[in-house]
Amino acid sequence: MSDQPGPPILVEEKDAVGVITLNRPEVLNAIDLQMVEALRAALDRLAGEDRLACLILTGAGERAFAAGADVAELRERGRQDALSAINSSLFNQLELFPYPTIAAIRGYALGGGCELAMACDLRVAGRSAKFGQPEVGLGIIAGAGALTRLPRLVGLGRARELLFTGRMIDAERALEIGLVNEVAEDDQVLECARKLAARIARQDRLALRLTKLSLSAIARGNQQVGLPLDALAQAVCFESEEKRRRMTEFLERGKP
Repeated sequence: MSDQPGPPILVEEKDAVGVITLNRPEVLNAIDLQMVEALRAALDRLAGEDRLACLILTGAGERAFAAGADVAELRERGRQDALSAINSSLFNQLELFPYPTIAAIRGYALGGGCELAMACDLRVAGRSAKFGQPEVGLGIIAGAGALTRLPRLVGLGRARELLFTGRMIDAERALEIGLVNEVAEDDQVLECARKLAARIARQDRLALRLTKLSLSAIARGNQQVGLPLDALAQAVCFESEEKRRRMTEFLERGKP
């Protein structure tokens, strides 16, 4: 039996849903440069898949979604590496992925792992899930998106508490403060994420893409762009054949 590690990520596509699995379970799926590059390539390719409607991210094994960035690599990075925003630019790429994304989380989602989950549109957590931003205890800041995304999700006061103390919270607390959308039994997390993805995949692809595009503009604080973008997106939808087909089908069913 080979002792060589497998590929850093695994990718599958089925029924209009893509699944990317972080595949370093021996180190709790820590995010190293090789994984970052593999994720970039996978997101680039999947973004061009017209048949795709939703993307799920999860972690291999039962212990972690991603326990954070690879600390051994982080220790050796200097200011030029920080300025190149290695992880942050990847998470921005994920946030701007054209279709909805879901993080399916079991075990630890800490540091960069928590930031990766927050870059997804939705989060389904197992009861074993643990979330936290412990960077200040390692002498750095949560510089890959937590400083902007965490306040948007849980409010500035709770974000300050988590970022200043570095403490971990469990899945139920994460649900209570709005960090996750749903909590499930550990062995049902991926299945719950697939069901959510399947529901999303039944919707019109164009409407999904334009809804996400408008939400992204608003989430980034760009109201002046976001509101006109809503009108433009609706105008595009109004001219689509799929809109006419779906509305005709609705009216013919006679349902309220």
